[in-house]
Amino acid sequence: MCAQRIVEQAAMGLQGFDANTTLTASSAAKLKAAGFSFAIRYLSRRDPASSDLTADEADIILASGLALMAVQHVERAGWEPSEALGSEYGANAAANAAAAGLLKGVTIWLDLEGVNHTTSAETVIDYCNAWFAKVQQAGYVTGIYVGANSNLSGDQLYWRLKTRSYWKSGSNVPDIPERGIAWSSASCLETASAASPSTETSPSATRSAMGPSGSSRKRAGRRSPSPALR
Repeated sequence: MCAQRIVEQAAMGLQGFDANTTLTASSAAKLKAAGFSFAIRYLSRRDPASSDLTADEADIILASGLALMAVQHVERAGWEPSEALGSEYGANAAANAAAAGLLKGVTIWLDLEGVNHTTSAETVIDYCNAWFAKVQQAGYVTGIYVGANSNLSGDQLYWRLKTRSYWKSGSNVPDIPERGIAWSSASCLETASAASPSTETSPSATRSAMGPSGSSRKRAGRRSPSPALR
């Protein structure tokens, strides 16, 4: 593990990306040189796959000077959430984050999109809050990626979910009342804006620049981004 890791609040206006492929020392260095400040890498819903974040990759990312957060893979479109599934996936997200060496206090994101259109809002809310509870119990900060077909309104996302950071996709999704967003994604590489999540080493959201295959761009919004590992 890299020495002197810290968890700190992301600053507003930084650029970052999410990547569904493993980063190497070369690709991480190039992304850092391109102006990115942080990476968001993926965790499995169950046992980690070869493309998911590992402790060795986390060391490589942090050694490049990028900050680090994580998001858990979502199921294929049409999936059906439940409270029990939220507890299972949340516990696995926390366990996989710990196995990858992410310090407590780092933001782990729940990816909410592609929910079966017959699923009630109450069921989705129960799923999310069960997920948040397990991740928070493990000492991590939670956030939610709001993608297409979440089956929740802006009011439900804000008033009913037990989290404070919102990552808005490039799809047509509800605005978040009162709080606003931490990150917002824009097409192609998904540019996102940050409000205030936590990263390890240096949190933050971003604005643009192309990342590796399977990555997207993000920019910080008006709230101040979440904690990240640095």
